[in-house]
Amino acid sequence: MRYLPLTPTDRADMLSVIGADSIDDLFVDVPESARLDGPVPGLPNHASELAVERHLSALAAKNVAAGSVPFFLGCGAYRHHVPASVDHLIQRGEYLTAYTPYQPEIAQGTLQMLFEFQSQVARLLGCDVANASMYDGSTAAWEAVTMARRVTRKAKAVFSGGVHPHYVSVARTMAKYTGDVLDVTDPWLVAETDDDRVIEKIDADTSCVVVQYPDILGRIPDLKRIADAAHAVKALLIAVVTEPVALGAIEAPGHLGADIVVGEGQSLGVGLQFGGPYVGLFACSEKLVRQMPGRLCGETVDAEGKRGFVLTLSTREQHIRREKATSNICTNSGLCALAFSIHLTLLGEKGLRQLAEVNYAKACAAADRLAQVPGVELVNDSFFNEFTLKLPTEARPVVRELADRGVLAGVSLGRLYPGDEGLANGLVVAVTETVTEEDIEALAVALTEVLA
Repeated sequence: MRYLPLTPTDRADMLSVIGADSIDDLFVDVPESARLDGPVPGLPNHASELAVERHLSALAAKNVAAGSVPFFLGCGAYRHHVPASVDHLIQRGEYLTAYTPYQPEIAQGTLQMLFEFQSQVARLLGCDVANASMYDGSTAAWEAVTMARRVTRKAKAVFSGGVHPHYVSVARTMAKYTGDVLDVTDPWLVAETDDDRVIEKIDADTSCVVVQYPDILGRIPDLKRIADAAHAVKALLIAVVTEPVALGAIEAPGHLGADIVVGEGQSLGVGLQFGGPYVGLFACSEKLVRQMPGRLCGETVDAEGKRGFVLTLSTREQHIRREKATSNICTNSGLCALAFSIHLTLLGEKGLRQLAEVNYAKACAAADRLAQVPGVELVNDSFFNEFTLKLPTEARPVVRELADRGVLAGVSLGRLYPGDEGLANGLVVAVTETVTEEDIEALAVALTEVLA
């Protein structure tokens, strides 16, 4: 017998309270063309378990695994080697829950790990304090914007053109309902970062300036200069880091004047996983900690004076009144945070620097080789492990043809910025420690043949 917790009368009463005539009124924001008025077209009404398994296996077989071909995709999601010990350790019983450890007496393993994760993230990003992780990098970036509005009581956010367009898209979606004004600088396919254009937009109404570091083209902006310009009008600088391995080679944003540093932690401990789940990083200066979304784990002592860990600060909607919460989307990606922390612990500071050096060296080798391909221009000669090429033709069909040849060449800017002809020929190439000399040569040869 099915369990139906609500009667028709219950539903009618609930609709009446919120002023809706029917359940359909709750879906007015979904276009009619996207709504179903019956079963999903093309799907059979039923099938045997064996038939479903065969069908889904055939669909899965069409995917190309990242490790099976030369792989140069990046733009916010990177293929790094994750030690097998990471997967082994995250399954240990000390980590009772992958979610919020509400009961400290039975979740000391998880709480201690989150405390150490916070310490690692704060040091990595160059900030005083970090929270216990967030949903992902893009929503963490938006949370930083709303945090800046609360701190400055101003509502204009200036975005560099080098910020990942998906991060900008998330911010635009949320800003529709908050009243924040987003001033986004148009991206240009040039070697220079847009520091000057961003600084020109900063005024007395600016709450924050959002800059990606390194940016979507792999360039490295001058955070210190932008921070000084923002602070001159009492605005905050928000630095976005989508590739945390880069911080093993370049200065931490917090040391360059960033007030809030957010990012995506996927590179450490977390596989590509078809786009998720990932883990958002969020850190800030100590004076802003009360406005920080999410939760903080702290160290304390128990009744017997023994060391212990607890949730110290939890300014989210589940812990305090909804209208008083600093965030409604600050989900703690606990399992991914655990994997991040274990991987970073295994590396240590020296190991992270060595990993960064390997990434940089391989990227330089790839950039030099690909720049030799006839018609190909290296846009930026200053980068970490990701750089942009300008092809003599639109990049999207080239990427597709290279994929058909068994080479995942990179991310075309035409895919990220559809309709922008000035960026259509751009190709962003990411090179991590997983790339071999043979992979680089395979890309160069295939690219030469496709462009011929």
